[in-house]
Amino acid sequence: MGNRLEGKVALITGAARGSGEATARLFVNEGAKVVMTDVLDDLGKAASEELGEAAIYAHLDVTQAEDWDNAVNVATKAFGRFDILVNNAGFARYVPVDKITEEEFMTHLYVNTLGPFLGIRAVIDPMRRSGGGGSIVNIGSTNGLRGSAGGAGYCASKHGLTGLSRSAAVELGPLGIRVNLVAPGGVATQMATEAQAAWYGTGILEPGPGDWSLPLKRMGEPADVATMVLFLASDESSYCSGAEFVVDGGMSADHPTKPAEAWVEHLSALQQQSVRH
Repeated sequence: MGNRLEGKVALITGAARGSGEATARLFVNEGAKVVMTDVLDDLGKAASEELGEAAIYAHLDVTQAEDWDNAVNVATKAFGRFDILVNNAGFARYVPVDKITEEEFMTHLYVNTLGPFLGIRAVIDPMRRSGGGGSIVNIGSTNGLRGSAGGAGYCASKHGLTGLSRSAAVELGPLGIRVNLVAPGGVATQMATEAQAAWYGTGILEPGPGDWSLPLKRMGEPADVATMVLFLASDESSYCSGAEFVVDGGMSADHPTKPAEAWVEHLSALQQQSVRH
């Protein structure tokens, strides 16, 4: 048990599993009171109950402004103040740009960009009323700092989140509210595993695959992301705002040596069509 977040109240989205749950557990261990939110209600309630009185659960669809208002009210009524927001909820699918539907594309934007915007807007006044400024940590992706095959929707939404984070940091800085972005990559969460297995092929995220060139030679764990979020939520990062903090085992310094099987097949088909035409 530590005290890096002693006396602070946090709300974490997508907290039923993965990096969100790991962050909630770490926050509680460091003295925070936490509202864990998600649309996976059974998992979220079970996780919050394990953490005892320091954590409560609230349903939150991040694309709905009314849900945000309710979750923030739950936090302030239960714990009396509001200090930290972690926009962790996300959506990822890999689909070629000529195949992705408008609905699939917009779902990425709704969850990964609109959701954090609604959250930021909802917590400004509660943070001001608490009198100590605040910290907003948006969970982006290394795909928000570059492009990738199949990433038209996901990359666009995460690039948008990067821009939103920087703009919010400029506007909210004078209020003492810091806004930063954590960009994970190569982290074996369930969402990443499912999305990338469908795109790269089964087994791509298994520990230590030889064709996945991460300089640190291991996949990241949710705890690796959570510890970075803890730093940005705490007063230890009091002079950090408007910045991106990459947590990717060195991935962005290199790249996977094995292209996605789905992309190779799709590209080959497109090339054959071009020849026929």
